[in-house]
Amino acid sequence: MKKHYERLRLLLGDQLDIQHSWFNQTDNATLYLLAEMRQETDYTRHHVQKICAFFAAMRGFAEALREAGHHVLYLGLDDTADYENFTDLLCHLAKRFNADEVAYQLPDEYRLQQQLSQLESAAGWPANTAVSTCDSEHFLLGRNELVDYFEPNKHHKMEFFYRKMRKRFGWLMDNDEPAGGKWNYDADNRNKLGTEDIDNIPEPLCFDNDVSDILQALNQHGVQTIGNPCEKNAWPLTREQSLTLLDDFCERLLENFGRFQDAMTCNSDKKWSLYHARLSFSMNCKLLRPAEVIDTAIATYEARKRNNKKNPIDIAQIEGFVRQVAGWREYVRGVYWVNMPAYAECNALDANRDLPDFFWTGKTRMRCLAEVIGQSLDYAYAHHIQRLMITGNFCLLAGIDPRQVDDWYLGIYNDAIEWVEMPNTRGMSQFADGGIVGTKPYAASGNYVNKMSDYCKSCHYKASQKTGESACPLNSMYWHFMLRHRDRLGNNPRTAMPYRNWDKRSSSEQDAVLEDAKAKLQGLDKL
Repeated sequence: MKKHYERLRLLLGDQLDIQHSWFNQTDNATLYLLAEMRQETDYTRHHVQKICAFFAAMRGFAEALREAGHHVLYLGLDDTADYENFTDLLCHLAKRFNADEVAYQLPDEYRLQQQLSQLESAAGWPANTAVSTCDSEHFLLGRNELVDYFEPNKHHKMEFFYRKMRKRFGWLMDNDEPAGGKWNYDADNRNKLGTEDIDNIPEPLCFDNDVSDILQALNQHGVQTIGNPCEKNAWPLTREQSLTLLDDFCERLLENFGRFQDAMTCNSDKKWSLYHARLSFSMNCKLLRPAEVIDTAIATYEARKRNNKKNPIDIAQIEGFVRQVAGWREYVRGVYWVNMPAYAECNALDANRDLPDFFWTGKTRMRCLAEVIGQSLDYAYAHHIQRLMITGNFCLLAGIDPRQVDDWYLGIYNDAIEWVEMPNTRGMSQFADGGIVGTKPYAASGNYVNKMSDYCKSCHYKASQKTGESACPLNSMYWHFMLRHRDRLGNNPRTAMPYRNWDKRSSSEQDAVLEDAKAKLQGLDKL
């Protein structure tokens, strides 16, 4: 390999965007670096399928760059074993290639931003090597634009942000008005799956990517992981596979996406992803851009309207999808960056219990948790309501330390990168940020789970029972949570009604509920 390169450009594992302007032309003076690092496998305990997916996607991207004529240095775990972090590795390579410049795209995680921003001041950094940065060019909003939409420590209503994005980019707009006359069709998207609905769910499109060599490397290097290993990774690991999955979603699933986006079932067999797109891994590692995902979905929606021979896609389905990508995804990124690093220390509800052991095994008598955790361990995947209203709701009611909740979510899901995971977990799910993301905690009893799923039908516990050994733990734990945080939540208009209902109960009934909750909270591992 050539001994001198004018430019050494670092590509992180979530920066696999072939459309980036870096790749508009090839030259012999630029070397691209992709590296498998223990600092990335070890900063939390990851699902083994997640690590395999990222490493395989990185290897595929390196090959795509080579085929396009670029110079690429790919380093596996064997090659980077002697380097503690990216700083050490880049310092070594800058000297090795006598690079005039080391460049990187702005990382999407604060920890990496802090690390790379200190390159030039690192001990041993070559004096003749400059450091430069650029935007990743992936998101709808550039990093420097976020301050125009968000302020630190302040709640910004996602709905208003979402409308601004729709207007700015012209998605689903009729001039200055929303298509269909409404901005939000969320009220139409809360259907539970019936027996016939479950039978009609298409099986998810899965791929057959051989990652056996990566599994072997992880074992050889003693990388500690969670989840079930699989030599054939089912996720889209190249841009071509990602585009195929996008097309499949638009053609087969989009027509029912919104309708059942909150539904849950334990009777779907191999249909575990329901009507969800499963594009978040591809987008979060930048194999796909959000704008092209939205454009493709809207184009399908509009084509179906023109073609009476195909099943139509109603406005509620496409609007729900656009809201997830253009609204929520960009929103949580803004919350993350304007509030870090203080956001990572938020624990507004002073939660301090340990995460129960069954979060690592799925072995619990609570069918809802067993299903969602088991699916997560099997596939490194659960959809947003499973994350928010099953595992998230349980942790909220139980008062689990939000740092432990963060680590679990960040590790177990293949699409989890801190910028998207932390505001969803610490903010939306755990209300640990005190209201920066949501105006109220998303707390629910067993009634919600019974309403939106069929989990309760085959559960050891009874959703209709309020207290006792057979009562759903969520029922009494819900009231224990609401009562211990009444000072904070009692004056919130969105949570006032439950307190009025509680106050109508007899003191003996209240005592029974709280005693039941106390017993269950003391024995979380045994539920």
